[in-house]
Amino acid sequence: MNPHGIRDPTSPAELWLVNERERAASTAARPMPQICAIIVGCGLHEVVFDQLELRSHHMPYGEFCTQPMKGVAVDTPDRNTARARRPRIRQVPAVSRALAILRLLGSAQGPMGLNAIATALSLVPSTCLHILRVLVAEGLVKVDGDTKRYALGSGMLTLARSVIERSGFSNLVQPILDRLAQTWGVTTIGVEIQNSDYMIVLAISRSNLPFVLHVDVGSRFPTLVSASGRLFAAYGGQQWSELKKRFRSVRWDKPIDFATWRREVELTKKKGFSLDRDRYLNGVTIVAVPLLSSAGRITHTLVGAGLSEQLDAERVAALSEDMRQEAERLSSLILPKR
Repeated sequence: MNPHGIRDPTSPAELWLVNERERAASTAARPMPQICAIIVGCGLHEVVFDQLELRSHHMPYGEFCTQPMKGVAVDTPDRNTARARRPRIRQVPAVSRALAILRLLGSAQGPMGLNAIATALSLVPSTCLHILRVLVAEGLVKVDGDTKRYALGSGMLTLARSVIERSGFSNLVQPILDRLAQTWGVTTIGVEIQNSDYMIVLAISRSNLPFVLHVDVGSRFPTLVSASGRLFAAYGGQQWSELKKRFRSVRWDKPIDFATWRREVELTKKKGFSLDRDRYLNGVTIVAVPLLSSAGRITHTLVGAGLSEQLDAERVAALSEDMRQEAERLSSLILPKR
C-alpha cells in the first residue's frame, strides 16, 4: 500500500492517479480536482479518493467520462455539457426491423410471402417470421391462412386515424385544400416534412376535372422530390454538399442536372414558391409553397398539381399567390411566431 491509497499500482489509470496526487501535493498541496477524466479500457473499475469518484462506463475506447462525487458542485467543460444535452439514440434492431416490414408492406402492390419480405429486407427468415407473428397479433399486419401472404392490417388504420385527427395541420388545412382544388381545378395536397429524408401526405383534395394524381393520405416521398423538394432545399438548412449526394437518387420523368436544379432552388427562395413543370411527372405542373417555423425552417408545404396544358404562366402565378397567402395564414395558426 503506497501513501496514496492504492495497493501496488500497475494499471495506467492507477499510475495516473498516483502521479496526479503527487503533482497536487508538490504544488502547494492543492486538493485533487473534483472532476477528472479517465480513459475507458484501462482496466480500472472503481477508485475513490477524498473528493473524487471515478467509475468506468461501457463506452468506445478513448472516449472520456466524468463522475463527480455526490453533493459536490462541478463545472464540466462546455463540450461535455453539449454532449450531455444531445439525446443518445440506441439502436433497437427488433423495432427497426418491424418498422421496415410495415413500410415494405405499405409500399407493396399486394400481399407478400415470408421469403419475399425476408429477402427484400435482408432478414433471416426465422427472425422475420417471429416479427410478423407479433405484428399479426397486434393487428398491424394480417396473414392469409391459405396463401401465407402478409399485408397491412386494419390496426394501421386506427393508428393513422388517431394521428390525423389529432393533427392541427390536417384539420385546418383540409378546407383550404378543398377551396383551392375547386377554384383552380387542381389536386391539392398538405404535406408534412417528417425529417431530412421523408415527407408525408396528411391531407388531400381532388378537383372535378378528369385528372388523377396517384397519391393518398399517408403516402411518403423523399424530401427532394418535385416542387416540395426544391422548397426543402431552400428552407431546410441542408448543406449543398449533402443535397448533391441525395439529389443523385431522385427519379425524374425528365432528368435535370444538379447545377440547373440548384439555380431553381435559389430562385424558389427569392419567389417564395416552387414550380416543377413536366420534370417530375411529364405533362404535370406542380406548384408548392412553404410553411415556415419561427426560425425560418420549412415544416409543411401546400401543393397544387394539374395538367401542364391547363396551367400556363399567368395561371401558375395567380395560383401560387393564392396558395402563398393561405400558407401564411395557416402558419400563423399552427406555427405562432415567437
